[in-house]
Amino acid sequence: MTAIALTIAGSDSSGGAGIQADLKTFAALGVYGASIITALTAQNTRGVAGIHDVPPDFVAAQMSAVFSDLKVDAVKIGMLSNRAIIETVATGLDRHRAKNIVLDPVMVATSGDHLLAADAVEALRAQLIPRALIVTPNLPEAAALTDRPLAGNEKEMETQARAILRLGPAYVLIKGGHGDGAESIDLLVGQSDVVGLKAKRIDTTNTHGTGCTLSSAVAAGVAKGLELVTAVQEAKTFVTYAIAAADRLNVGSGHGPLHHFHDYWKAP
Repeated sequence: MTAIALTIAGSDSSGGAGIQADLKTFAALGVYGASIITALTAQNTRGVAGIHDVPPDFVAAQMSAVFSDLKVDAVKIGMLSNRAIIETVATGLDRHRAKNIVLDPVMVATSGDHLLAADAVEALRAQLIPRALIVTPNLPEAAALTDRPLAGNEKEMETQARAILRLGPAYVLIKGGHGDGAESIDLLVGQSDVVGLKAKRIDTTNTHGTGCTLSSAVAAGVAKGLELVTAVQEAKTFVTYAIAAADRLNVGSGHGPLHHFHDYWKAP
């Protein structure tokens, strides 16, 4: 059977994040990718110039079209910019009995631009986080979801992860890329286990779409039948290599994209 992963997220017109990063990741990892677009962004490596939300009823129509025909093995959820779209997606997930939901609570772009309306945060907490197999916030997103200051160490990361766990997901992966130090440390927290995932911090500004890529890599692994912990470990490795190879690309003048196809493109 063909492993199929579905991304429900916003489009990045520059191709580095969002739907485009997700589909590149699925393809690089040997998974067929389908997509439901929740928003269009006028965006490049320097920032977000505008957001055009897809009407909720058309988001629902896309979900019905995909789930009525494709056997979806995992769902990655990214940018959902307002409460109405969050509610529509939550309803659709239940209606279509979606499984293996990987939720990346996208709130702020790499450039610092806000992508989630303030009144949508509670809807995210109440309607999507409880339905997720795993939630993958970065440090600022975890702080916002838990109403706490930015975590400064692994103990504080675990405390925030457990606060999110109480909302209902099976696992929380807090990404430490926004932290300091020689290593980038992500923390995977379940009800009874904690797994630290460490990688050498790479000196590059080409990190656009890192969070999208990591969460979609987790979804790809789960779609292929990997256990969640293994899927997260393999996703971390994939992203680390994609960041390390990012400077081989010459795209834009701001925060450039990762090199999703570093295993396939010949080095210049």
